[in-house]
Amino acid sequence: MNKVILMGRLTRDPEVSSSTNGTTFARYSIAVDRRFKREGEPDADFFNCTSFGKQAEFTERYLRKGTKVVVTGRIQNDNYTNKEGQKVYGVRIMVEEVEFAESKNASSESSYGGGSGSHSQGSADGGNDFLNVPDGLVEELPFS
Repeated sequence: MNKVILMGRLTRDPEVSSSTNGTTFARYSIAVDRRFKREGEPDADFFNCTSFGKQAEFTERYLRKGTKVVVTGRIQNDNYTNKEGQKVYGVRIMVEEVEFAESKNASSESSYGGGSGSHSQGSADGGNDFLNVPDGLVEELPFS
């Protein structure tokens, strides 16, 4: 079984492209805080993620640097040979599901997001902390 669940913050805005066959995909990375921190070691691990199709479109529309998310997916090798002929080893998370892990207001106040309204995810509805989802879009949301 190959299943991974991670919670972290986007380290940059997603990069969205289309493949030659027309499939939309989004690439982004998330920083996942380590539970136990030792002196001299990093406080977080960074994972490269890829979403496809509707997930990629959702990612492009609603996720920005600093957004806290929970991703579910599978781990895939991301190995290649660089220009110098050296083998480079890595892993990539192939995202099957992505969900918000905090409210919009909490996200905009995070230390990763820049703090002062750096997220343009839409306006809140009626003063609550949730994103205003336009009518008819609910069916397209990957986690509804």
